[in-house]
Amino acid sequence: MLGMRSHVLPDTGPQRVIAASNLVHALGSGLYLTAGVLYFTQAARLPAAEVGLGLGIAGAFSLAAGIAVGHLADRIGARGVYAATLAVQALATAAFVLADRFWPFVLAVCAATGAKAAGAAARSPLIRHYGGDRPQEFRAYLRAVTNIGVSLGAVLAGWAVQVGTHSAYDLLVVGNAAAFAAAAAVLVVLPPVRPELVGGGPRWTALRDRPYLALTALDGVMAIQFRVLTIAIPLWLVAATAAPHWLISGTMLLNTAIVIACQVRASRHVDSPAAGALAYRRSGVAFLLACVLISLTAGIPAWGAAVLLLAAVVVHTVGELWHSAAGFEISFALAPAHATGQYLGVFGLGSGLAEAVGPALLISLCITWGRPGWYVVGALFALTGLATPPAVRWAQRHRHAQPRSRGVPVAAG
Repeated sequence: MLGMRSHVLPDTGPQRVIAASNLVHALGSGLYLTAGVLYFTQAARLPAAEVGLGLGIAGAFSLAAGIAVGHLADRIGARGVYAATLAVQALATAAFVLADRFWPFVLAVCAATGAKAAGAAARSPLIRHYGGDRPQEFRAYLRAVTNIGVSLGAVLAGWAVQVGTHSAYDLLVVGNAAAFAAAAAVLVVLPPVRPELVGGGPRWTALRDRPYLALTALDGVMAIQFRVLTIAIPLWLVAATAAPHWLISGTMLLNTAIVIACQVRASRHVDSPAAGALAYRRSGVAFLLACVLISLTAGIPAWGAAVLLLAAVVVHTVGELWHSAAGFEISFALAPAHATGQYLGVFGLGSGLAEAVGPALLISLCITWGRPGWYVVGALFALTGLATPPAVRWAQRHRHAQPRSRGVPVAAG
């Protein structure tokens, strides 16, 4: 098992390099996740409906990026491909300062979102190769590191939101782009990973794995929960509650603190696909309860709204811990080692689905419709959690029935 069980830092040098790059990248992500939607609506003066539509288009654009780039990482080497995606993300994020109209906004956010999805897939072979006996646990550790960076970014983003000037928001965007560029630079010292090719079978095996695709779709529906904290709650807090605006950063900090403290521990207990299926089911119930609590914050005094929002974030974050741990376990355990990038790229379609439909869905239901929309969203999460265990059993039967291929190593890239 990884040394991170008893130490703050992983034991091996490559793990520390990956974690350092991840931390710097997460700092930039924290800036964007906390205030990105407000940057486009408040500084760029784009209507909220256009922002939701543009984010949906970007999510749809990113759907194929993860599969293609993940397959490329399997074939030529994950380190260089992953670093390239971070560089593209930096350039695309810097272009946000020019996105004062709808189509420039769409182009910039499509490039940034596509590079993000591609990077997640390209990083997966690195996690599997350097992650020790259970790469799922190293992935959980990286998520805790991510939330440290996100929390730092959230503090800086809170300053930009509180100041509220165009210059403050522009500084937020520049800092975001610089963080992504620095994350790419850190990877220079990471040893390359020797990829593997497999002969005698179809090239795009992940796209033919119907049970894995079904799990990808279910995870995509559940992954809409990540947009609740970054899109629905900020817009709901500003438009429908009397809670102070600084609580936008407060909710993010509370969420990240819990994830930092508990994600690795939560993942240790989700150590099989069956355990992952049960964790999905529990997370759906938690998200339903959180949505109900959020809906009750409208029309009550500021202190009451603040208390209910914080309670909802705690419940939501518990569900997030279970959901993330389940996704780590199922996506790695049901993916063959020689096609990790391709399979994890396919699994990333779920996040792409959430990016594509999540913003518009949450804005139309939770913000435009209001309180009943929160109940619909919560019920969607609960039903998705209930549907996951039978899908996992189907995937396990399918995997056991498949013949094993022989890997042929190729030169590292």
